[in-house]
Amino acid sequence: MTRAERWVFHASNVLVAGTGGVYAWMLYALEPADEYALVNHELQPTFQHLHVWFAPLLVLMAGVLWRAHVAPQLRSERRARRRSGLALLALLLPMVLSGYSIQVVSEQAWRDTWVGVHVVSSVLWCVAMLVHLVARARAPRTVDTRSIVAQPEVSAS
Repeated sequence: MTRAERWVFHASNVLVAGTGGVYAWMLYALEPADEYALVNHELQPTFQHLHVWFAPLLVLMAGVLWRAHVAPQLRSERRARRRSGLALLALLLPMVLSGYSIQVVSEQAWRDTWVGVHVVSSVLWCVAMLVHLVARARAPRTVDTRSIVAQPEVSAS
């Protein structure tokens, strides 16, 4: 992965997790000031909309990550961080599909089901991502051959 791809992937994770976390806190932990209010906080719709707007960026970056990182790692013999990487891979589909399903289902029982799947898979995604990143930070550094630019040979004449 290039440095820019890595940066956008991590930024999209922070944006989606942050807006989703704040939205969930407002939805489940706060009480409305007015008993007739439709929302628990005046910014609740804003955070929901931001979450829904940032999520496609994370999905796009997951595709970029697949090409640049996941597929090559699956083909390699290296086992470092494989468990946390596979956990992320397994959590991506239920997290994304449940997020989109919440937006389109109309029956309350299905909506509640998809919300539960989305919250659980998203929290587990965040935990697995942190484990994956901490393991990376603790791993001994190796030289990234993609960042080495061939230098022209200088003749001694």
